[in-house]
Amino acid sequence: MANPNAFLPRSLYGRAALILIVPVVAIQLVVSVAFIQRHFERVTQQMTRSVAIEVRQVLAALDGASDGQGECLARGLEIDLTGPADLPAADRRPWWDLSGKTVIATLRAEVPGLRAVDLATDRDVVRMAVAARGGPVGLVVERRRMSATNPHQLLVLMIVTSVLMTLIAFLFLRNQVRPIQRLAVAAEAFGKGRHIPYRPSGALEVRAAGRAFLDMRARIERQIEQRTLMLSGVSHDLRTPLTRLRLGLSMLPEDDETRALLADVADMERLVDEFLSFARGDAMEAHEVVDVRALVRRAVENAARAGQAVALGPVEGAAFASLRPMAVARALDNLLGNAARHASRAAVALTVTDRVVRIAVEDDGPGIPKDRRDEAMMPFARLDEARDPNRGGGVGLGLAIAADIARSHGGALRLDESAALGGLKAELVLARAVGDGGPPPGPG
Repeated sequence: MANPNAFLPRSLYGRAALILIVPVVAIQLVVSVAFIQRHFERVTQQMTRSVAIEVRQVLAALDGASDGQGECLARGLEIDLTGPADLPAADRRPWWDLSGKTVIATLRAEVPGLRAVDLATDRDVVRMAVAARGGPVGLVVERRRMSATNPHQLLVLMIVTSVLMTLIAFLFLRNQVRPIQRLAVAAEAFGKGRHIPYRPSGALEVRAAGRAFLDMRARIERQIEQRTLMLSGVSHDLRTPLTRLRLGLSMLPEDDETRALLADVADMERLVDEFLSFARGDAMEAHEVVDVRALVRRAVENAARAGQAVALGPVEGAAFASLRPMAVARALDNLLGNAARHASRAAVALTVTDRVVRIAVEDDGPGIPKDRRDEAMMPFARLDEARDPNRGGGVGLGLAIAADIARSHGGALRLDESAALGGLKAELVLARAVGDGGPPPGPG
């Protein structure tokens, strides 16, 4: 069974317009049926009966008087006699003449001997063929005496007024919906890591929602800023003793134990760097219009210089997009590092569309089971012993950092099976802002 909501407009403006138009159309239909059909039908019946009385009087006079007296009586009643050759042979009326149907039905009920009524030959008169004592005669009556001549004026007035009021309502509705659209744009931009100016406006409820959004945005930005400052201090405090340890170990005689301790210090520094990178997330980094192809190519070249077997695959679409370049580069480095730890070779592909930037990293490693892919993107998640940091693996933050950066750009990190290499396919999807696609403006 079809979903009825599928036939409704999806936007608030479209649904509000539908709520506005449906009652107007319904009222017009009700007024047309209840008032025009009933009121004007009764008016037409009464007017036609009045004419039918005169027609019967004329026919009675024709049966009892000479032709001249009947003709004078007909002229006095604004009814003219016609020749037998001009008599209508059957009832005729235009299909759109609704009152004509009532005229014909009333005349047949009120005028004895009525043979035919013609309303189509001349719209201004009603031609009738009636049987009289001397033979069939034709009568011509002005149409305005038998039906109202201005029912269309009410229709025209009603339609024009409805159109005018609908236009006014649309203008008012647009002014009411515009603040909601501005709030939605500001909220969507903030969800993608962008800060655009917004001032609450519109109805009281919309203003209240706008103020709540501004308060929420301010609290989140303060929290991010405070967390960044705190982590900067933590980073400094942790690096200072690690530097002292490294310096002290470097002054000791070099042996197996000293080299093992230096390796432990290096692992501690790496763990601290990855933890701080995950906690910071570069949320305070500003968006820039960057060349995505150059960013991806630079990350691949850096990985290749580090000894990784990685190749840059096909690049499709435009080159420029508004991103946080350092964060995206960190996410890509984490994906390439993850591929280097668990596979022998990797490939990177880039696709840029009007709506998203899609960076796919594929490898020939063991991959991740489908039922554990969500778990793999959780912080500090290590799915097997090969990912143990004590055995050369990571700390379980690489995919989590990439997923967090993708979400901050209004996108997502998707894990799948590589069709080309048979291992893991990690696809970093980033939303593009409206207007992306050109190089950044020059200094001038």
